Amino acid sequence: MVLLATAVCTKAGKAIVSRQFVEMTRTRIEGLLAAFPKLMNTGKQHTFVETESVRYVYQPLEKLYMVLITTKNSNILEDLETLRLFSRVIPEYCRVLEESEISEHCFDLIFAFDEIVALGYRENVNLAQIRTFTEMDSHEEKVFRAVRETQEREAKAEMRRKAKELQQARRDAERQGKKAPGFGGFGSSAVSGGTSASVITDTIIEPEKPKVMAGAMRADAAGLACEAVLYIIRPSGPSKALKLGAKGKDVENFVDKLKSEGEHVSTTSKRSSEAAKVLSPPINVESVHLKVEEKISLTCGRDGGLQNMEVHGMITLRVSDDKYGRIRLQVENDDKKGVQLQTHPNVDKKLFTTDCLIGLKNPDKSFPLNNDVGVLKWRLQTTDESLIPLTINCWPSESATGCDVNIEYELQEESLELNDVSILIPVPAGLGAPVIGDIDGDYRHDSRRSILEWCLPVIDAKNKTGSLEFSIAGQPNDFFPINVSFVSKKNYCNIQVSGISHVEGNSPVRYSSETMLLVDKYEIL
Repeated sequence: MVLLATAVCTKAGKAIVSRQFVEMTRTRIEGLLAAFPKLMNTGKQHTFVETESVRYVYQPLEKLYMVLITTKNSNILEDLETLRLFSRVIPEYCRVLEESEISEHCFDLIFAFDEIVALGYRENVNLAQIRTFTEMDSHEEKVFRAVRETQEREAKAEMRRKAKELQQARRDAERQGKKAPGFGGFGSSAVSGGTSASVITDTIIEPEKPKVMAGAMRADAAGLACEAVLYIIRPSGPSKALKLGAKGKDVENFVDKLKSEGEHVSTTSKRSSEAAKVLSPPINVESVHLKVEEKISLTCGRDGGLQNMEVHGMITLRVSDDKYGRIRLQVENDDKKGVQLQTHPNVDKKLFTTDCLIGLKNPDKSFPLNNDVGVLKWRLQTTDESLIPLTINCWPSESATGCDVNIEYELQEESLELNDVSILIPVPAGLGAPVIGDIDGDYRHDSRRSILEWCLPVIDAKNKTGSLEFSIAGQPNDFFPINVSFVSKKNYCNIQVSGISHVEGNSPVRYSSETMLLVDKYEIL
């Protein structure tokens, strides 16, 4: 079979979308499509019509035609099967089969057509695979955004914690009649300006040569000017840099003001650096690179009970050197949750079933170069509550002034380490910010979206439980649904590649890999 071109055209032969798979000029394609309606016999139903040089295989689509232009010696049965697949692709992207809708989604259709036919020959794909190939998103972009948000939230959380510690130390010193810590030996010139409230924030700067550095920082908050002088000392012994003390508004408003004015606050938090190291992609990517990615979708009831949980995973292989094209992957499957596995159609299923090895059916062939190939995918669907990786319990109780809300989390899958955890709780709009009581981690109130975001940099076996308490006017139903997001460097289903070897000789192959667990939907209704 040699497929020359495919097109969606009107009954008058006007091409709306056309894709040629061999070297053909636009004039040639337009001429063939213009001649197509004249060759059809009125009143008779056919699926193909021939000329001296080509064959038209077509199917009516309401007011349009789906047309394949092939050589005369092509297999008509294969032509009809390919035509049916083309016809099924169009409704996937177009709600109605009209000329305007086809034109609007022309590029989506062309990309889908390229998945069906390559260089005039039919690819062994189905509709589900076409949908998967055309909807691939950027894994690197998600990782980059997750790292950046983690660093920003960690900086803010660490700054507030340090500020509260220094503020408490200053109060203790004032009660004892001593000077505030962090300003001894500099005299009264350490702080200038005057407002009654105390502002304390934390900035760590590493100068290269000078041991003492002074700088000035100005901020304008609600029309009041406040000035502070930053002193950083690096003695010969091990010590931390001095904190920044000044006068102004409270800690949270001052930090938010600095951020809105474009000030960048850095921190050397241990957890932040660990999270960045965990989530960033590998620096040295080998000629054989693996990606193990899972996506979880979960829906729970507010009173308990798992309504549905699905986990979809895939191992993607990328080979960038032709000498490593003929390889096999040793897979370790330690899953005990009932995962359904499925290999790529070109993978030897018998070899995988008996030896847990992923290799091509034809061992003389090589994996494609410089192309991400999904070799193994799996799926887990369950309603077993014991398999929930992270449980969220919300207890809103009505009081005289509104609602007192208690939320707690618990990590049930202790082998996981969740990074950049964000728990989004709806709050009533127009009633001001909630009053926060006890909290593990950090929080942020978004008044525009009426959302209280509970931020936790890391949840693992050492930090498997935590709680948040707050009060606000409202009803218990106002705090649902709760949405959760996180990322993890460990996958949920415990399926990994333990080694890669050459087909001939079984010598080991050096490879790099990255593992990522992402949240597609995690909702408590």
